[in-house]
Amino acid sequence: MDNDRNGIAGFRLTQHTWITELGNWIDAVTPDGRRAGALLFDAKIIALPGVRDRVVAAVLADQRLVQGGLGGLVSVADVVAAGDQVWLLTDQAVSPTLSDLMGAGAIDPGGAAAILVETAQTLLALHSAGLAHGSVHPGTVVVAVDGAALLSERGLADAVRGQAPSFERDTTAWAALARGLAAATSPGAPRSADLFEHAAAAASTRGLAAARDTLLAGREALPGGAISRDGLAQAARGRSAFAAPPQQVMERDEGDIVTLLHVPGRTNLDHAVHFGPGVTTEPPNMGTTAERIWREGRDQLATRRGGRAVKAARARRRRTIIAAAVFALIMAGALLAWFKLGSAPALAVKSIDVAAPKKTQGCDSSVNITGTIVTNGGAGEVAYEWHKNLDKEVVKQTLRVTSGQTVYKVPLRWTLKGKSSVKATATLTVTAPGPQLDDKATFTYKC
Repeated sequence: MDNDRNGIAGFRLTQHTWITELGNWIDAVTPDGRRAGALLFDAKIIALPGVRDRVVAAVLADQRLVQGGLGGLVSVADVVAAGDQVWLLTDQAVSPTLSDLMGAGAIDPGGAAAILVETAQTLLALHSAGLAHGSVHPGTVVVAVDGAALLSERGLADAVRGQAPSFERDTTAWAALARGLAAATSPGAPRSADLFEHAAAAASTRGLAAARDTLLAGREALPGGAISRDGLAQAARGRSAFAAPPQQVMERDEGDIVTLLHVPGRTNLDHAVHFGPGVTTEPPNMGTTAERIWREGRDQLATRRGGRAVKAARARRRRTIIAAAVFALIMAGALLAWFKLGSAPALAVKSIDVAAPKKTQGCDSSVNITGTIVTNGGAGEVAYEWHKNLDKEVVKQTLRVTSGQTVYKVPLRWTLKGKSSVKATATLTVTAPGPQLDDKATFTYKC
């Protein structure tokens, strides 16, 4: 198949696209007309030594878990190379994300609780298999059309950085997710917000299982006393429509498109995958415990829901085998992003500070002004400007920030010449991400 601007490996690409730390996500349509996703990796990232192999290893590990019955992950169809491009293709939709719905104010307390319970359960199952997600945030939580919470980009951030799995990072990120949902729901549902804060605290001190149980035991604090996907499903369906599927399926041309998951003479299930020192996932066993943990958590949630949620769960169990299979497939899928790094939240600038020399500067001086930008640990780009009160020049810059680091220095070198005695003021303005922040510092020039 030709890799033209409208498709890749038989997948139709739509106009809905967004940037993440890994590259460019695009809503797509499978050859048989189902909603899907396509991630075009950033060429500079995927070309780094070892990154491509680690990405493939992460995807193969996910496929073994999904094939073993684990739900809660986005199902990856393939990883393909087309010239210098590397694409990850999912056979499930990767939008809307929790970030999309939170931005639209479409998350109700019962739905927020469902997201937290289901993502905690998926992470527990992953951890039991010796794997971690590595980048849990609202951009990597996909809300399916039935309201299920799915995780996408599992293991990809760690693969890009060459990091070993970290259960602690996942737990910390989940707690941040719970606090973010608490903040989003607190104006109209303070009791629900308190429940989410307690769950976050439980995760930080006693782990994800305790946090999940805190939510289940405290569901009476939710409106109607129930954890429910109904509002999520309605919100997801309202944001899930995009371009119609292609009229015909383009043929694969192996000269143009090469799959990276199928190695001649080897199946995807006959070798171990190493993710870091001492961490090995063996195919015969990795799915068994993880599947059991995920399924037990799902059943626990179903049995502890009240009212309509319990009846809906019973109704689902009475559906046909085919309908149940479709539901299981949806439960295996996922999500995200707005580019963000690691397990960091959405990028935000918390504060800025500008410092100038206190000593009077003499004739023809070059003065070093130090700007300090403090972020919340998210990843992305910060846009900032330097303004000088003695002229109209504006120095516009962008700063690429990474996950895990919060403090950045942005210097300004200001040269003054001639005979004068003035107060010089340098102002640093952060213009994005909003809201705009300003700080300034003044020094004396005397000649």
